[in-house]
Amino acid sequence: MTTDPGPGPVGWAAEPAVVALGGGHGLAASLTALRQLTTDLTAVVTVADNGGSSGRLREEFGVLPPGDLRMALAALCGDDRWGRTWARVLQHRFDSEGDMAGHSMGNLLIVTLWELLHDHVDGLDWVAGLLGARGRVLPMALAPLDITAEVRTGQGPGGPGEPGEVVTVRGQVAVATAPGEVLSVSLVPDDAAACPEALAAITEADWVVLGPGSWFSSVVPHLLVPELCAALCTTRARVVVATNLEPQSDETRGYDLADHLDVLARHAPDLRVHTVLVDRGAVRDRDRLEQAAAALGARVAAHDVASDTPGVHDARKLAAAYAAVFDAN
Repeated sequence: MTTDPGPGPVGWAAEPAVVALGGGHGLAASLTALRQLTTDLTAVVTVADNGGSSGRLREEFGVLPPGDLRMALAALCGDDRWGRTWARVLQHRFDSEGDMAGHSMGNLLIVTLWELLHDHVDGLDWVAGLLGARGRVLPMALAPLDITAEVRTGQGPGGPGEPGEVVTVRGQVAVATAPGEVLSVSLVPDDAAACPEALAAITEADWVVLGPGSWFSSVVPHLLVPELCAALCTTRARVVVATNLEPQSDETRGYDLADHLDVLARHAPDLRVHTVLVDRGAVRDRDRLEQAAAALGARVAAHDVASDTPGVHDARKLAAAYAAVFDAN
């Protein structure tokens, strides 16, 4: 990528087209960083949430769960007064003793537009326009999905060293909080059609960013939608995998960075990755990490991207790390 001292994100001659995939707080952190580098930015968001306000609206209206989509839209709001205000409005959650308790204002706004326009993508585009969002937010599929997981629970009856029972759990909340080791995940239905606009964005992208986020419930699901996985495996874009700062307490308990990459390789053997972006402080076994990255065709780029709050990315540091990765293409 050539550089230019003139105006534009980090001096690039042209803004890169970037697609970021994930869900929840991890995707929001990535988008907050990436919007500092380009306005040609598309978020592709998981649609398998079945808990909280999103789960209630999904069940009552038969719509996509709006929560992760809302968080992505809020992350794309600007840093001016308009952007900060609308981000707060979207994220506002009602606290009462009645039926509105726990609902997010942004979730209600999104579902309102879906009901009026009868189109998930149009509704999200209208919300983005209202907010002045610096990018576009798309669902990974146009129908709500469920995650199922094979989980090994504890140890066998013979005591330590004997594998425990393998059970199947269903639903994003159950997967994210399942006690035991998550072995694999799948989607119901397993042949869901991908959002066409998401496929087009991946095809036309310069860079695709996968992660960070809850690995089994927010990152891997993108690889389980057949059309989406095929697009990720064949795109001309360079794929970046951004890892978490520390293992999660539940679904990836005890995993190191190499284990996270092994999970991607198991679920999408044809996925080729350009760069694995990690926080320097999260690296425990550099040799094993580089071997796991090499199995995906990737190099490892280690940067300081952690904030002072444990487990939280620093947006400016993460933006600088992405810029360095893009410049070193």
